[in-house]
Amino acid sequence: MIRRLIPVLTALWVLIASGVPVVPVAAQEFSGLARIDAIQSQIVSHGPDGVRIDLSFSQGVPYRLFTLNDPPRLVLDFQEVDWSGLATDTLLATDRISQVQFGTYVPGWSRLVADLGQPMSVRSSELSVDQVRGSARLVVVLAPVGAQDFAASAGAPYDPRWDLPVVTETQPGPEAGTHSGPERAADAPFVVVLDPGHGGIDPGAEQGDLIEKDLMLSFAREVREVLLRRGGYKVILTREEDHFVSLERRIALAHRAGADVFISLHADSLTEGLAHGATVHVLSRDASDIASAKLAERHDRGDLLSGVDLSGTDDSVTRILLDLARQETRPRTESLASALVDGMAQTGGPMNRRPLRGAAFSVLKAADIPSVLIEIGFLSSPRDLKNLSDATWRAGMAVGIANGLGAWIADDTATRPLVRQ
Repeated sequence: MIRRLIPVLTALWVLIASGVPVVPVAAQEFSGLARIDAIQSQIVSHGPDGVRIDLSFSQGVPYRLFTLNDPPRLVLDFQEVDWSGLATDTLLATDRISQVQFGTYVPGWSRLVADLGQPMSVRSSELSVDQVRGSARLVVVLAPVGAQDFAASAGAPYDPRWDLPVVTETQPGPEAGTHSGPERAADAPFVVVLDPGHGGIDPGAEQGDLIEKDLMLSFAREVREVLLRRGGYKVILTREEDHFVSLERRIALAHRAGADVFISLHADSLTEGLAHGATVHVLSRDASDIASAKLAERHDRGDLLSGVDLSGTDDSVTRILLDLARQETRPRTESLASALVDGMAQTGGPMNRRPLRGAAFSVLKAADIPSVLIEIGFLSSPRDLKNLSDATWRAGMAVGIANGLGAWIADDTATRPLVRQ
């Protein structure tokens, strides 16, 4: 499939860049982005077992498409699209697609991912542009195909016009942290990597007008502000805008920054049981409870639903990294988690009845960096929902996290020389 797409992609770039007439439609606000026409867009059954994807846009837009396996998915990438007004329940009108997600992916690009009910191949794809109105229509037809044939043609192509460069494991600069190197210089800042959960095509939990990805980006900025005002910290966010960042890339960014600690921030929603109050999670091969296991599964599935190619990974990766973790990292991480719980309980709260938990969160896999995942609350809890909507409450939680981190640094600095002896 990838080879067949090369001439298609080239033709599309030429088509859109060549000046196809685009006439603004009356009563529409001007925008440089192609806007989805939610009313004219739908995914429906086609033929005995196939699927037809029909998407209408305000203007022509370069695109590419490919398939991924395990599970079978169709990925459609576009130069950035404004998805406003499009809802999954109205777009998806067939049970042959089990789920569809859409949104920003990397800066300047958008993505739609369809979770296929069975292996399907692309039988045809055509983007037509109205010569008078300038509007565009993309029609993709899928048909069932054997599992072996699907697997053979599946895979994510790499094109520098569409993809971010691969994050390499570079040595941290002299101003970076020293989680795995010699002692920090007296005037070197403590490097904190804050990880706002989800982003872009992966919205996370949603409750009314609150969306987890937006809420956590705002909260990460609030925590950063508190730390920077105290001095002695260098704070890096894994994402600064509403963009998707894969779990592996978040870890790679922390390594590249020479992070001293990695803190992932979330506010999920759980239908299983009554979950409320803040919790702090550490990496564990076995989940401490069912809720933590569900959360870890959901976070990992976010990468799948966002069209990440995981064909080169294996479940054993987490186990290997755990087994190779430095002897000093695990107790330091557990101590960090306890300090954060104490800090939030004293200044923010409320905390969950069991605030310290563990599960196999992939985002916590860095073996040499103390890493924790904080659920500051649950959007599925009415009490937490009210708190999460309150800027004053969030400010208290941000101070609590900063207090806990500061207490841990003081204790860790005093005890680490004893651990090495």
